[in-house]
Amino acid sequence: MTPGVDGQTFDGFTSEKIRSIIERLANGTYRPQPVRRVYIPKANGKKRPLGVPTTEDRLVQEVVRILLEQIYEPLFSQHSHGFRPNRSCHTALENIRAVWTGVKWLVDVDVVGYFDNIDHDILIGLLEKRIHDSRFIGLIRGMLKAGYLEDWVYHRTYSGTPQGGIVSPILANIYLHELDEYMETKITAYHRGDKRVPSVEADGS
Repeated sequence: MTPGVDGQTFDGFTSEKIRSIIERLANGTYRPQPVRRVYIPKANGKKRPLGVPTTEDRLVQEVVRILLEQIYEPLFSQHSHGFRPNRSCHTALENIRAVWTGVKWLVDVDVVGYFDNIDHDILIGLLEKRIHDSRFIGLIRGMLKAGYLEDWVYHRTYSGTPQGGIVSPILANIYLHELDEYMETKITAYHRGDKRVPSVEADGS
């Protein structure tokens, strides 16, 4: 029931509106609208920006999310738990408790402002590796470039995917999937052989 920039909610949403969305998607005239920028407090006292899409855009984003999930869920790492069906921080902790016997090294990564700084061109390039439907890619590009309204002033979006958008979490996971694959190659190389390779620091060179 949270309104977007058009002030509309799902209260009173009709089948005629749904047919209109389908028609515009089919003939290529559908255009995502800017999100409404709001802020919510964070635990550290700062505020996190959220983008509230219109009701129409929320429906379309949900369809896009479902399609992307069907394509990418089989590809994502089994060790990835964030923003995935039937996975959470709890399943990650359960996995640690079930299989971990200790660690030799740990990589701690905290990407500052991750959702706000996703490179659109890189993300679209990653999507085009597996999706060859130019209209579908164009729809996602339109969502990324729709911009936002803050205090009724329009701002363009040159990077990022808005937190609050239904499709944003899976787009963020698609982007991070490259890091997961990179780390998998590092782990494989680390475990190759019968003993550790001495580090530069250890041998004094």
